[in-house]
Amino acid sequence: MIDVADNPTLALDDLQVRPAMAPSRFEPLAKEIFALKKQLNAVILAHNYQVPEIQEVADFVGDSLGLSQQAAKTSADVIVFCGVHFMAETAKILNPNKIVVLPDKDAGCSLEESCPAVKLAGLQKTNPNFWTIAYINCSAAVKALTDVICTSGNAVKIVQAAPKDKDILFVPDENLGQWVMEQTGRPMTLWQGNCYAHVEFRRDQVLQLREKFPDAKVVVHPESLREVRDLADAVRSTEGMITFCKTDPAKKFIVVTESGIIHRMQKECPGKEFLCAPSFDVKRLPSDHCRCSECKYMKMNTLEKVRDCMKRLAPRIELPAEILKRARLPIERMLEISARPI
Repeated sequence: MIDVADNPTLALDDLQVRPAMAPSRFEPLAKEIFALKKQLNAVILAHNYQVPEIQEVADFVGDSLGLSQQAAKTSADVIVFCGVHFMAETAKILNPNKIVVLPDKDAGCSLEESCPAVKLAGLQKTNPNFWTIAYINCSAAVKALTDVICTSGNAVKIVQAAPKDKDILFVPDENLGQWVMEQTGRPMTLWQGNCYAHVEFRRDQVLQLREKFPDAKVVVHPESLREVRDLADAVRSTEGMITFCKTDPAKKFIVVTESGIIHRMQKECPGKEFLCAPSFDVKRLPSDHCRCSECKYMKMNTLEKVRDCMKRLAPRIELPAEILKRARLPIERMLEISARPI
């Protein structure tokens, strides 16, 4: 796997995946995947929360914004999206004429489920002045109802760019929305939804870890509760977390997000130590390992399923033409705003 996070302009066609980088026990599967990739002219995109062996066979590993950017410019005929359903839908919206497959069709998202399109449409009718900003963790049908999409990495910038004469409706993550209000001072109506994995983190757990490791910096994802964000040295998106850990002089970090990100952090920050919240039994450390937070949906994808979906070109993401057309505009608006100089 060659990571292009630090060089987002690198063309996917220029990437060379090296089978030797895959763990040895996965090497036979990895070789099958590389052969299928060449045969199909496919590109493999993987979220930071995917299991290490999937990250190692991917052409690009990143967060929602980076994956959206790569999906928007790929010249591949087939997009293999190793993430969850809404991410693969985003790739299909940006590539309506390409084949998009998801290794496990049931890899969903609690945030997506919390915001049905019909309920959002009902709320929008109560205020004609709403400007709807949707976190990318939502369905294509919800995206089609919005004015602009955001990710955790660009949410502040997107909100700052919203028309000043509009009332912002922010969906579906109330914790991310609350954090954005703190950063921008812009009042917003917040949808009552959350990421089930991130709201498991609690203040007391982080405080225990900080007491156990006083020299560690605390890095928190903005989908976490405010009581946890308030303890952070840095609140960042997944990509922002990695950048912070690479550039900060600290040698030890308490990472408050889904545990899949630790794989990239360890690879890109040699010589640094990462402590995965929230479920450390601090009385038993350091001899025992933590029970790290995992998203059950992200972990539904396996290397076997990646191979199988490439063999069958299924499960395939298909969306109605009208949804494809209407949902594309707010995503393109996000990408355009994200590209503006700060």
